[in-house]
Amino acid sequence: MIVHEEAIKDAVYQLFDEVDALSVQGYDEERKVIYWNLGSELLYGYTEEEALGQKLEDLIFPDFMREPVIAAHSDWINKGIKIPAEELTLRHKNGSDVSVFSSHVLFTNEHNKHEMYCIDINLAEVRQAQAQAQFKDNMLEAVFEATPDVFLLIDENGTIIDYHAGDNEDFYVFPKDCIGQSVSSLFPQPVARKFTVHNAIAFTKGGISTFEYEVELASGTRYFEARLSHLNAYKQVVVIIRDITEQHKAAESIRQHAYFDSLTSLPNRFLSLDRLSQMLKEAQRSKEKVALLFLDLDDFKKVNDSLGHEVGDKLLKEVANKLTLALRKADTVGRLGGDEFIVLLRSLTGDSDAIDIAENLLEIFREPFEIDGKELVLTLSIGIVTYTKNGDSASDLLRHADAAMYQSKLSGRNTYSFFTKEMSDVMLRRLEIEEQLNHALQREEFEVYYQPKFDVKSKKMIGAEALLRWRNPLLGNVTPDEFIPIAEHTGMIVPIGKYVVKQSLAFLNNWNTTHQQTYTIAVNLSPRQFRDKTLIGFIEQTLHDENIAPKSLEFEITEGVLMAGNSYIDDALQDLHQLGVKLSMDDFGTGYSSLSYLRQYSFDVLKIDRSFISGITEKKEDLDLVKATIAMAHSLDLSVVAEGVETHEQLFLLDELGCDLVQGYYFSKPIPAENALDFRYPAN
Repeated sequence: MIVHEEAIKDAVYQLFDEVDALSVQGYDEERKVIYWNLGSELLYGYTEEEALGQKLEDLIFPDFMREPVIAAHSDWINKGIKIPAEELTLRHKNGSDVSVFSSHVLFTNEHNKHEMYCIDINLAEVRQAQAQAQFKDNMLEAVFEATPDVFLLIDENGTIIDYHAGDNEDFYVFPKDCIGQSVSSLFPQPVARKFTVHNAIAFTKGGISTFEYEVELASGTRYFEARLSHLNAYKQVVVIIRDITEQHKAAESIRQHAYFDSLTSLPNRFLSLDRLSQMLKEAQRSKEKVALLFLDLDDFKKVNDSLGHEVGDKLLKEVANKLTLALRKADTVGRLGGDEFIVLLRSLTGDSDAIDIAENLLEIFREPFEIDGKELVLTLSIGIVTYTKNGDSASDLLRHADAAMYQSKLSGRNTYSFFTKEMSDVMLRRLEIEEQLNHALQREEFEVYYQPKFDVKSKKMIGAEALLRWRNPLLGNVTPDEFIPIAEHTGMIVPIGKYVVKQSLAFLNNWNTTHQQTYTIAVNLSPRQFRDKTLIGFIEQTLHDENIAPKSLEFEITEGVLMAGNSYIDDALQDLHQLGVKLSMDDFGTGYSSLSYLRQYSFDVLKIDRSFISGITEKKEDLDLVKATIAMAHSLDLSVVAEGVETHEQLFLLDELGCDLVQGYYFSKPIPAENALDFRYPAN
């Protein structure tokens, strides 16, 4: 060993007594324990008192390893064959396995006797320390000769007394002849000053002094942590220098993720709102006009559903690039989440500037995106608010911009809207409905009404359509036009839809039993319900539970469901057809591709929208359209239902045109189950 052997040995012992993350054991030539630190006690369960004097092979090695361990130790002492560092599975005091990376050092002490030191690293703990990932890989190589750290022993003048370092090429390696040199002479001047200052602190105040520094290497900038611990008895300082480059990068990455969107690299919601608050403070001082644009991508969900999330992510990146290039450097574009973006506009002369920017964005987005060889057209709905006309806080402006964007959606999308107070009222109403809707099922606030359906020729009632009604203690009667879209958006439509199916089939069972005849019931299915993987099984089980033949159940499906073109919709429709329930195309004539859907799917019924029925007695074009629709449906073996029949004249014309079934206020409004059960309509 090098000079000051006892001091260095004590220094090493003191060092490892303080480092309980490492297990360090010392063994004499007979393999008896002469040193056992706290880390060894924590790792293997034996206290120092229990371990001292015990033989290596009797303490922590499984039985099958005893002879190889004895032989390896003997070979190292007698033949100079070093025990290699390696991963081992050793034994805890309680008999459980301990997985370690074990490296070894052999010394000759002052009595010319060999002492072997084992340095064991608990692999389970190291692997779990994500912030120490790079440190783990380096430490597994060994400690001292194999350690990735630099170990120095220096005196009060900073002169190096002892030195150990790993052989990692990426590390800042000291020259082999550094012993006797000043530690500060080996570093650039700024780093050298830090060593001088902290060395003085360690000597004067004792304890541990820590600082970080960086150096430029051929591999790039590397970051290090130096820990200095004062050995008062020997007037020396133990220095451990550790490469913390990976931890530094991880910390930088955490800061990046805290403020920037990981997908698009745009400011995230937190940073965007912080910048909005700062912009408002500056605008208040400078009296400049600023604006906020709330952007939502139209029908982006269809991209994810039809082409997959990978394509959707690529599209969002392209959207971010397009927005960034389209705006001024002084402006900010951020991603709030999902397909929602925010744009902060500074130094405006008036509302016209915000309009120009919004119109420019709409125009730019008319150009298709090219993703994986496909051209995708994606439009924007934009909500605009200005400061201070529409609020004086970031939260107010964001909420109002969201309301204005929602108005753009209602206006047909691919447009912009300025915020008005009326929009705020609409948004508040929407939020109130959403809040109350969350618990409406549990509070039993829903009720299913039934609108009777009649055979045109016989005027006999043949069934009914199930229509949901909601009465809330706070909101009163909420119309389906209000709450159904919100339920669809939030996903509440799935349990609500199951409620309607269950109630309707239970009513149908009672209705059939009471009148001793077979009626049919029609239930609407919304787009979101098709994504419910339990839908088909639930319908089949409920039909069985209520003893209803599948042909007595009819599901009304709007063209909007079919337009998405998703495979899960096709599969669900095929499963419903095979189950034997009837499929009805609802609101026929209000879309664009209804004829193709009639050819593609196995529909049984075609339902003519009320908007055409109301005009057949007054508009020849409506009459001709209804006539052609009925003829076409019959040619495809479809039954025809006319909804919204309100007058005898309409019924008379529908009879002449050959319409099969009708429903509407002429016969009955939707009525509660108890009224529908006893409902009678006298045939004319």
